[in-house]
Amino acid sequence: MPCLNISTNVSLDGVNTSSVLSEATKSVSKILGKPEAYVMIVLKGSVTMSFGGTEQPTAFGELVSIGGLNPDVNKKLSAAIATILETNLSIPKSRFFIKFYDTKAHQSQEYAQCLHALHQQ
Repeated sequence: MPCLNISTNVSLDGVNTSSVLSEATKSVSKILGKPEAYVMIVLKGSVTMSFGGTEQPTAFGELVSIGGLNPDVNKKLSAAIATILETNLSIPKSRFFIKFYDTKAHQSQEYAQCLHALHQQ
């Protein structure tokens, strides 16, 4: 199951978060070639963060997938998600960073525990 966690310092008040979640789900599904039913998106707003020494709108993403990631796919995912954030949250593409985790099926339990811990914070 691909899981994309996005944290941003932008307030989500008044933002159509359903649109962001839907667009991100479709992009991750299409680019990874995995069914939408298995894609999870987590969007957290108003997170205290800075990038490049400023608190201008910024975002950080982490995408975990059991297979399917490689440099070409990562570029496509990064570009697609950056466009979604720029369009919906006015976050410049240059102020978005994403980290990719490609795990093997036998490691998925370890990553699931790690993701569960992230959600508990």
